[in-house]
Amino acid sequence: MAGLAAAAVFDPDTLLDRALGAALGYVALHAIAAGYRALRQREGLRGGDAKLLGAVGAWVGATALPQVILLAALTGLTAAAALRLGGVPLRAHSALPFGPFLALATWAIWLGGPISF
Repeated sequence: MAGLAAAAVFDPDTLLDRALGAALGYVALHAIAAGYRALRQREGLRGGDAKLLGAVGAWVGATALPQVILLAALTGLTAAAALRLGGVPLRAHSALPFGPFLALATWAIWLGGPISF
């Protein structure tokens, strides 16, 4: 809500993009979590990740969400590789929270802006 309120007050031209980002962010990760749960019969993402991405969409907009997801995934994979190289065994049931990587990627995209291609 704060991201949408900030858009309404400071940059009303981006309000539609940010509202769409909030909805798409939540629905996308919620759908991925539901699909994973249906296929694997166990949790892969919890509800907090979808809520966080919904809030992220309200702050950066729908157009920046793919970049946030990509950066978060690459950062998470880098952390997993570093853990593995450090001797930490990673198994199928190992948990590596995705939220901190989403937060870090959001911060980077929000400060630097989305990359224009």
